[in-house]
Amino acid sequence: MAASSTTAPAPPGRRRSVTGTRRGVAVLFLLPALVLLGALVVYPIGYSLIRSFYNANGDGFAGFDNYKAIFTDDSIRTALKNNVIWVVFAPTVSTALGLIFAVLTERVRWGTAFKLVVFMPMAISMLAAGIIFRLVYDQDPDKGVANAVWVGIHDTFAQSSAFPNAHPGRESPLKPDQGGFITTATVHTGQTVALPLVGVAPDQMPDGAKKAVAAEADPAKITGTTWQDFTRGKGVGKLGAPDPSELGYDGMRIEAVKNGTVVASTKAAADGTFTLPAGADGAQLRLPASNFKQPYNGVDWLGPSLVTPAIIGSYVWMWAGFAMVLIAAGLAGVPRELLEAARVDGATEWQVFRKVTVPLLAPVLAVVTVTLMINVLKVFDLVYIIAPGSSQDDANVLALELYRKGFSEGQPGIASAIAVFLLLLVIPVMWFNVRRLRREERR
Repeated sequence: MAASSTTAPAPPGRRRSVTGTRRGVAVLFLLPALVLLGALVVYPIGYSLIRSFYNANGDGFAGFDNYKAIFTDDSIRTALKNNVIWVVFAPTVSTALGLIFAVLTERVRWGTAFKLVVFMPMAISMLAAGIIFRLVYDQDPDKGVANAVWVGIHDTFAQSSAFPNAHPGRESPLKPDQGGFITTATVHTGQTVALPLVGVAPDQMPDGAKKAVAAEADPAKITGTTWQDFTRGKGVGKLGAPDPSELGYDGMRIEAVKNGTVVASTKAAADGTFTLPAGADGAQLRLPASNFKQPYNGVDWLGPSLVTPAIIGSYVWMWAGFAMVLIAAGLAGVPRELLEAARVDGATEWQVFRKVTVPLLAPVLAVVTVTLMINVLKVFDLVYIIAPGSSQDDANVLALELYRKGFSEGQPGIASAIAVFLLLLVIPVMWFNVRRLRREERR
């Protein structure tokens, strides 16, 4: 009788895996990883969950009080509101920019170089990026790049005053008036008027300013001079009259006012002289407030109203390159025949992009968006570094509030509750991502 060709089943204690490895050996090799997983992931999660039900001292059961604080504490509610803003805008803007960059650079020769430049911020740590953007958003235009650009654009269309600190000196014929200055007496035709001011440093005078000169009288008009009535050195120069080293207020606006109405106006020449028509006879001369407005100092990027959008901008700067690279990889797999067929059928480039490219890239866009959503739920570094102390409460997010409650305010119970709450927020997003990836694998 021929021997059976079937192999006898292995004894129950010596079962092998599909790769032929004994299960006991497989478990032995996996044990270090399982120990690390338990020590670094499972234990902290479990301990945080248990700790979230105890009071600050850890010796009293607090029930759900710590979780109630998440929705009643003002600082945590602000953090929760800001997290919603982050989740809605940061991933959306980053993905949109990544899509635009990937599509626009696909056909140009220098596209690779451009992608490299856009992706480079990913090589920078969050700490370094926070320091960079803290400087970028500095209020001083001489330090902050954002305000340097903004002030430059503003001053192109609305030049700031060159005399913000000018004011009347001793024995001046001027008195304060609505942010400017006005003569105490009326003026008449044929009269020369002296309007001396002080308070502007010589190096702050307009570039076109020339040596001030006394105006010549004109019987049919009113003439005068406005200048910087100050000469360095004790007892040097004559008060109320232009001296050789004193400069005229080039561009200073002078108005003739009668009964609160401006009847004539002019601007001083480079040497400070000016002329008003006969219609100004009997008026008071006013130097309006527009001559003395402070220079435009830009936008308060890190103030309470703009600090969160400003920090989101720094995040987009870092992560748009990440989105671009993933989307570009997906774009490389798009069948070119479909795009060419759409063009042959008469579709414009915008229609091809909107109705062909974007739908085909939908799986990639979903992965990028969901990944960034998980990332922004945990954002901490940028907010902590960029937001100044005066605005940190307004820029607060859950991860930062967790740190503050746990280490600054001594409330580890509430900090643990926030940590568990963050985990609960991340789990649905992760589940959606894993489920979508598995669905893609089955196709």
